[in-house]
Amino acid sequence: MRLTQYSNFTLRTLQFAALRAPAIVTVDEVARAHRISKAHLVKVAAELARRGYVESIRGRNGGMRLARPAAEITVGEIIRWTEAPLDLVECFDPATNTCPLLGACHLSRGLQRALRAFLSVLDDLTIADIAYNRGALLARLELAGPEAALPMAGGAQ
Repeated sequence: MRLTQYSNFTLRTLQFAALRAPAIVTVDEVARAHRISKAHLVKVAAELARRGYVESIRGRNGGMRLARPAAEITVGEIIRWTEAPLDLVECFDPATNTCPLLGACHLSRGLQRALRAFLSVLDDLTIADIAYNRGALLARLELAGPEAALPMAGGAQ
């Protein structure tokens, strides 16, 4: 299984917002820090705002910031909507299934268990967890500075 670029960019955007909280961040900053296309991130940011994960601030000094505490956003919930539908194999979707082995195949049952286990691990991982080592992450993004020493919202650093 490989996550889409959309999922990757969504998680990077949320992580970056958590790293810089409570400051407002811009799509340009995320794009520069991760060396990814601003065009892709504009769509990500708009959807994050629409779904209530970030607050969008308009105007000259605008940008976005987390709308919910990072500790309350799980990676699992993000993956569920960015990767939906999570049909690893054809038979996971009864509407399009043409496999004659449905109901008798142990492969599909194993894959269903594996998907549940995968999502269970991601449900235990929050945006705060993936931003916990703030100083090291900001240094890798070449953003370390005085603000890197400030504690993250929610107490993690």
